[in-house]
Order: sequence, then structure tokens, then C-alpha cells
Amino acid sequence: MNRRFKILGIGMVLIGVSFLLAGGYSFLKVQEGYRSLAAFSAAQNVTLSYNEAGQLVDGGETAGAEEIMTLLTEDWGYAVNPADFDPNDPIVNTASEYMYEMATISSHVLHGTQTIVLEEPVEYNGETFAAGEHEFAVDGRYYADFNRSHPLEGPARGLAWSPTALALIGQLGVGTMTHSSLQMGLGLAAAFGAIGVTLLILGGGLVWAVRPEAEQVPVARPVIAPTAA
Repeated sequence: MNRRFKILGIGMVLIGVSFLLAGGYSFLKVQEGYRSLAAFSAAQNVTLSYNEAGQLVDGGETAGAEEIMTLLTEDWGYAVNPADFDPNDPIVNTASEYMYEMATISSHVLHGTQTIVLEEPVEYNGETFAAGEHEFAVDGRYYADFNRSHPLEGPARGLAWSPTALALIGQLGVGTMTHSSLQMGLGLAAAFGAIGVTLLILGGGLVWAVRPEAEQVPVARPVIAPTAA
């Protein structure tokens, strides 16, 4: 029976070593990914703006940054990690920073105004829009919220949600997913390592528990002969 337990323990140790190797390999690949993402972000040189107190600002004002953060956390329901925002490292290279930059672009579009020029009067649903310039407020409209048939909303959609804005948001989304995937990979590497250590301890403990114990040599005790009365 002890031999079987010993074999089982050795097997657990070997499996534990395999998990440790898998965890180490995963950790190395994750670090490669972090370095690549950091190099890509540094090459783009997209940075966040902070004031002297280390607070996020937009247009030089903290109110603008707070409005962007509200859009990100409340309207979009994103769980921001405050540790991702470091005034000493303003380059956008973490998931929360990518999402914040995405919200920045979206906020500027949603609260912007577009100038529409009509070459001639246009009638739509009984309303006539005169030729010339018209200021159209986006007023929180996302791309799908515009009426494409409207003489002002239709052109305003393409100006507000331009290919450049949509492409930047898409690229930032890729950065967010990349960083989130790397974090998941780091967690997976830690899980592999924890399982490996656990198996090593259990397997090693099982081998130790069934080891043959040293035989104890009985201690001879002197026999005292009874004395004659």
C-alpha cells in the first residue's frame, strides 16, 4: 500500500512541475506582450493631460475630465482602475487609459456642433431649410441615432462621426482588449503556478508520509535478582 501512495505522490510532483513550467512560460509570453504594447504606445505618443496636482484635465480644466469620466463609468458602465492613471506616465498604455481616451473622443463628438451647407432650399416633412450655412448640434447622438433622410442630420452624421474618429475609437478598443487579455494571461500564469506549488507540496508530503520509518532498537533493562531474606 505504501508503495502505491509513493507512486501517486511522485506523479503529483511531476504534474506540479508541469504546471510550474506552463505558468513560467505563460508569464514570459505575457511580459513579451506588455513590452510590445508599451513600445507601440510610446511610438504613437498618445498621452493624457494632468495638472500640477496630478488630476486629469481636458482643455486645461478638471471639469472636462470629470465629464469624460462620467461618460465612461456611468453611461458606458466601465469599471475604471484608478491605478492605471499615473501622472508620471501619461502615455496611454493601460486598459483604463485606452477607454478614457476613447471616451474623450466620443465626448467631443457627442457635444460638438457641425456646420452644414445647403446649396439650395430643401423641404423635409413640411419644413423648409433655406440655402446656406446651418449649425447643427450633435446633442449626444451616436452614429445610429441620426436620421439619414434629414437634410441636416444626414450630413452631420458623417461630419461628426467621421472615418477618422471611428478609426481612432476602433484602434483604442483594440488596445483595451489587448491589455485586458494580457491581464487575463497574467492571472492564468499565476493560477498555473499556484496549482503547481500545491501539487508539489501535496505530492512531496505524500511521499514523505509513507517513507519507511527507522526501526527502533529495544533498550535492554537490567534484571534485578531478588535478594534472600
